[in-house]
Amino acid sequence: MNVILLEKVENLGNIGDNVSVKAGYGRNFLLPQGKATVATPENIAIFEARRAELEARQAHDLGAAKLRADKLQGLELTLTANVGVEGKLFGSVGTVDIADAATVAGVEILRSEVRLPDGPLRTVGAHEVEIHLHTDLNVFIKVEVVGEAGGEQYVGDAAEAEAEAKAKADSEASSEL
Repeated sequence: MNVILLEKVENLGNIGDNVSVKAGYGRNFLLPQGKATVATPENIAIFEARRAELEARQAHDLGAAKLRADKLQGLELTLTANVGVEGKLFGSVGTVDIADAATVAGVEILRSEVRLPDGPLRTVGAHEVEIHLHTDLNVFIKVEVVGEAGGEQYVGDAAEAEAEAKAKADSEASSEL
């Protein structure tokens, strides 16, 4: 299926590019989202008439994303989660948790803008999280996951906690002998 892109699409092309995509991707994603239109002679003529308008809208969206990026620059979030004795999280910290914490901190981001390529955060400590604001603009923020075990706060690496637990178990085992 040949389509004309109405906006920049990551890993596909820029505004006005005539690209060939699989029919399902075009029908189920690009066309309903308004990111592309079917490449017919009529639609090509309509697009060429609207090209300046679409490019101006793209530039406006990028400018708005840069303003949001300035607000996000240097943002550090601290999230509290339940942990076990060794410092491992019960559950995880996901995109919704991070987006909600950023909104509470005064910068609204959508959960779809939070990128966690390795999946949800499952360890206590500091993490770099990517925020995808625009096709051309990504920002990294720091997210500190602090564990809370029965009212006591646990701060540190899961590896540290594991090493401490192992040392404690070894000392108990040697004292029993």
